[in-house]
Amino acid sequence: MFMSRKYSLSIFLLVILFGVRTFVFAQADPIEHEWYNEAKSGKIKIYKAKDGRFYGRICWLREPNRDGKPKMDYNNPDEARRNDPEMGLLILKGFKKDGDGEYTDGTIYDPKNGKTYSCKITRHGDQLHVRGYIGFSLIGRTENWTRGDQ
Repeated sequence: MFMSRKYSLSIFLLVILFGVRTFVFAQADPIEHEWYNEAKSGKIKIYKAKDGRFYGRICWLREPNRDGKPKMDYNNPDEARRNDPEMGLLILKGFKKDGDGEYTDGTIYDPKNGKTYSCKITRHGDQLHVRGYIGFSLIGRTENWTRGDQ
């Protein structure tokens, strides 16, 4: 009887220990949410991939259709990708966390013109400052995105 209690207590403590460990290590990064773009015409879901970098897909569009059909990535420079729907399109790629609230070394794709830009993201509470640029980050444009999953 004593061994049974001791064994049960040991199992219970192991379960608690692994549960706490999983909870601590499984917490999402603050950037892992859905974000409205500045015009609130779309939402991008940002997630951390297995490679440890952050990516973002379009998960909602205010106007998902054009002429009664889903919007396609018509401006993509790769002709084979022009029939890909904008919904679900991967537009943020390869960001690494670089300090508290900064994400660098990524790219952003703009389906409006089919161009890809270097990009850095800075998180300020429930806002992201998303800066796309060519060459130096001094030459570019910044959009302020707001949390869309609150």
